[in-house]
Amino acid sequence: MGGLAVVAAALASLGGVLPARADADARTRVAQALAQFEAGHWTVARDRARAATEADPASGFAQAVLARTQLALGDGAGAQASLDRATKAGFAVARAHQLYAHARLLQGDPAGAIAEADRTTPRYRGYATTIRAQALAAGGDVRAGLSTLEDRVAAAPRDAFAWVALGRMQQDAGDMVGAINASAAAVRADPASPDALRLRAQTMRTQYGLVAALPWFESALARDPYAHDTLIDYAATLGDVGRARDMLVAVRRAMAVRPGSPQGLYLQSVLAARAGDLATARSVLDKAGRGLAGMPGALLLSGSIGLAAGEEAQAAIPLRELVARQPTNITARKLLALALLQTDSAREAFDTILPVASRSDADSYTLLLAARALERIGDRANAAPLFDRAAALTRGRSGAFATGENLATLANDAAAAPGNPAAALPYVRALSASGDAAGALSAAQALADANSGSPAAQLVLGDALAGAGRMGEAATAYARAAATRFDEATMLRLVDARDRAGQRDQASATLSLFLTQNPGNVVALRLLGEWQVAAGEHDAAIETLERLRERIGDRDAAVLALLAFAYAGAGEPEAAQGYASAAYALAPSNPMTADALGWALYAGDNVGAAVPLAVKAVRLSPGDATIRWHMAQIADAAGNRPVAIANAQAALADARFADRAAAQTLIAGS
Repeated sequence: MGGLAVVAAALASLGGVLPARADADARTRVAQALAQFEAGHWTVARDRARAATEADPASGFAQAVLARTQLALGDGAGAQASLDRATKAGFAVARAHQLYAHARLLQGDPAGAIAEADRTTPRYRGYATTIRAQALAAGGDVRAGLSTLEDRVAAAPRDAFAWVALGRMQQDAGDMVGAINASAAAVRADPASPDALRLRAQTMRTQYGLVAALPWFESALARDPYAHDTLIDYAATLGDVGRARDMLVAVRRAMAVRPGSPQGLYLQSVLAARAGDLATARSVLDKAGRGLAGMPGALLLSGSIGLAAGEEAQAAIPLRELVARQPTNITARKLLALALLQTDSAREAFDTILPVASRSDADSYTLLLAARALERIGDRANAAPLFDRAAALTRGRSGAFATGENLATLANDAAAAPGNPAAALPYVRALSASGDAAGALSAAQALADANSGSPAAQLVLGDALAGAGRMGEAATAYARAAATRFDEATMLRLVDARDRAGQRDQASATLSLFLTQNPGNVVALRLLGEWQVAAGEHDAAIETLERLRERIGDRDAAVLALLAFAYAGAGEPEAAQGYASAAYALAPSNPMTADALGWALYAGDNVGAAVPLAVKAVRLSPGDATIRWHMAQIADAAGNRPVAIANAQAALADARFADRAAAQTLIAGS
């Protein structure tokens, strides 16, 4: 496949043949531009086309080729200027309406794009139809845009440009099944298209995880190594995987393509912040200026840097904006609550953190923030139970997030837009939070039926089923969501539901699969470490938990306690006592840390010192089977058989207690 005739045909929207009056140098460069464009080397194609216009400024066709390459690279203003020069030089305007429509769309003028698309001649109607559909969606009529694109790809299944547009629109609408299928169809239609490959990378990242997306980003960059947006996506994915050096290389490449790139500056700031260089992180972020206005990641980073620098009032400004934009962003709420608490705005801090603290899976830090806010207000009675929950270091299952909005208002919004996930999801979550399990389940089922391709709809159905105690069915709903969006929240729900439904092997496989794609995920590493300790896989638990400790530091009492159990089980009592002592110092009122220190002392044959700690742990958490079993063994070693037997029997009363044979042997006295 080569030659000017073939590659010119690949750009049929330009049509025609090269003008005879173009000089030889310009003709050569235009031919090179067309060949490079067909091969997916769009940045090189643009540079060749620009060289052609410089060689022959009077060539309208060269200007039109330049405009087409600029459109492919997202440069609407540059493309419009090139088109104006092309028509002024004699390129027929009738052959340019579809290109003008694209340029208008890229410049944020959907009405102008539609007007130009409607002037397009039949020969270029397919291209114009795709632009018109995107303009309809940009103007607010997403349904019409989707319908138009679905008709287009049905009529022209080899139109990769239309498939990419459809996939992106479905992705934005929450239809991940549709987006995944469209991205695959786009690559089949044109394996050389950098846009198709990038969309496939994005859907792979959502569907399977970070690691699975990397080869697709690399394929897109092999076609167009200078694609700024793809480089930014690739760099961010590398960073999330934990490949900081590779991330920096990709960021620098993006910055070389587009000096001063706000996205590139943001990622450089992220790298500096992760390395602990907050001064550089702030300096680099400030350079981006308004280029990052409203970007969620930049708002979160700005607030985090402000908090670290002790500038709580300044930090609260971007964090307030982020919570307003993303009310279910738990991290943003915690940081904002901390900033407010430190600026003596305790009431607002409590109101901010309450939706998170009310969840059964609230972590100890969240609970402490809420408790301290209440304490500052003077409500010590309600603060006390929150302090107790924080000290327990135990967390319930993950579920739907309800922001506390008025239920009647949410019901009206949902009724006004039946089947619309944006309106229905908050309503279902609010029903669950209000305790109306039957109402939540009915509304969630209707939403899931109307949006079978939406992982969010499947998640909320799973939450409603779990709230009704139907864990097996909840796991099935979560699995449907995970098939198209395998992120942390989906993983946690699926693992928990499968575990509670008695499907521990499947739950473990789900967790392992997630970690292969997201090897640095803190929540997943913590959960894996817990399970490895519980299963007696001590060496594996040490490897997992030490990896986790390197990422989060030495201030997490639960992680230190788990390490103590792992080292004790691996026959290293000195290391176990070191970690257990550190955990106990951080949280002396916590049953897990008391149990860890007692068990570490027992592993080191210091039974006398272990007994009071084991007693304390049982007193703090009398229903915990593992703590009871440890108490049984310590009491047996201390010669107190009645206490040993009583605690072994209490452990056996828990159906999920694993060491049943050992406990029964102890009770039998053999």
